[in-house]
Amino acid sequence: MNKLSALIAVLFASGSLAVLAQATPATPAKPATPATATAPAKPATPATPATPSAKAEMTKEEKAAAAKAKKEEAKKKAAARKEEAAAKKKVAKAPAAAAEKKVEAKTDAPKK
Repeated sequence: MNKLSALIAVLFASGSLAVLAQATPATPAKPATPATATAPAKPATPATPATPSAKAEMTKEEKAAAAKAKKEEAKKKAAARKEEAAAKKKVAKAPAAAAEKKVEAKTDAPKK
């Protein structure tokens, strides 16, 4: 039950982040106001461009650097896993080697 609750919480959190990361729409331009007898005419305000989402702001160089860093981190993790596996194999072989030595010592012992 706890796993289901955690899964639902993660889904809602990722959904809310996706909504916040969306680009904001462009606002339309306001029309010019007509001139009156007491005030001169105001020019129309220009339209504001749409703002891109946060993810779209990364340049090609930044994307390449991020990908390179991700690959290097994956390589480091793989190397650490290999070292850990080798260490586990060493530890597993050590008791077996000690047991073999004991057996050899018993068989090599002179009989009385």
